[in-house]
Amino acid sequence: MSKKRVVVLGPSPRFLSGISYYTLRLSNALTDHFLVTSLLFRYMLPKRLFPGWKRVGTDLTSLEFCKSVRVRELLDWYNPLTWIRASHEFRNVDVIILEWWTSSVAHMYLALLLLNITKKPVMIEFHEVVDPLEFSVGPIRVYARVMGRLIRRMACRYVTHSEHDRQLIASHYRIPENKIGVIPHGLYDQYPILDREDSKSSLIADGCFIFLFFGLIRPYKGVIHLIHAFEMLPDEIREHSLLYIVGEAWEDHASLDAVSKSPAQDRIRLLNKYASDDEIPLYFSAANALVLPYTRASQSGVAHIGISYGLPIIASQVGGLAESLSGYDGTTFVQTGDENALSHAMEHAFSLGSKKYQVPVDLKWESVAKKYEVEISSIFNGVKT
Repeated sequence: MSKKRVVVLGPSPRFLSGISYYTLRLSNALTDHFLVTSLLFRYMLPKRLFPGWKRVGTDLTSLEFCKSVRVRELLDWYNPLTWIRASHEFRNVDVIILEWWTSSVAHMYLALLLLNITKKPVMIEFHEVVDPLEFSVGPIRVYARVMGRLIRRMACRYVTHSEHDRQLIASHYRIPENKIGVIPHGLYDQYPILDREDSKSSLIADGCFIFLFFGLIRPYKGVIHLIHAFEMLPDEIREHSLLYIVGEAWEDHASLDAVSKSPAQDRIRLLNKYASDDEIPLYFSAANALVLPYTRASQSGVAHIGISYGLPIIASQVGGLAESLSGYDGTTFVQTGDENALSHAMEHAFSLGSKKYQVPVDLKWESVAKKYEVEISSIFNGVKT
């Protein structure tokens, strides 16, 4: 039986983000089951509107598409001719998979689906129900709601990364639950694991227990709670620990101010930048525990890096993140915003020393690809998964 042909729509590494990585890893994983084309955004939006605009187009990742993936980096935010050219890719495919995480590209998605004149079936994979920044701005919120409704009506199947998000999306967007499949977020396990002590030496952190926060610094990431929780640690723990906050600050100025005013400032190392793939192994290999104090979350690509390193993870029990981490033995959950509980969990992590945990099999990409095969098969044979 010949393989079905699939096209995956998402951002290219030019506007590097977790969704860029996900689009690439998913495309590569699906090649064992399908003939895959990755149709990518070359210019996702006007450069200056992207919070990390200074790094757009820079070479920050060594991850590459498999040679068996047909890569087409065509789509420009401002150029309808590229949308028409890209829509030609739909003529010779069986299924279109659309990665949804922001309404900033909604006009391109809508145009492409209107140009889907052969009516190839469309699956939408939700990474977010709604972006927090978009939701906070009235006109953008209305735009996202209207455009999103039009796009969702053109799909026949939907995918989320947790049962929590499945129910949330069904309720929020009025999509029948039997049309929504649940597929776990695959691991970001492409990074080498380095010697921990050598990594600490490279960071000039010899002998220190490292608590790591990694990723974009935004208000809903709860970094300010992490700073306060670190300050609350007993002196004998804090004096032998370092809190590393590594990530590009977008709109969370309060957390940056909290670091500069913290009484534990000498034990906090803030690296306000987008870390390249070459730097990620250093921070995660040196870390003793990963802390994700989010106030809201559907998923976290950072968590899936931490799992691949076997790190203890302290995470808020919130949204789909709680469900996705529940199968990982190294997770300690705390209530959102509870700085006392967060500090106690950090104290417990310190007592574990250098403990590491096993990676759950169902989060590996070969398992994710098999689940996708079932979801795509359901489109053609009418089976509800």
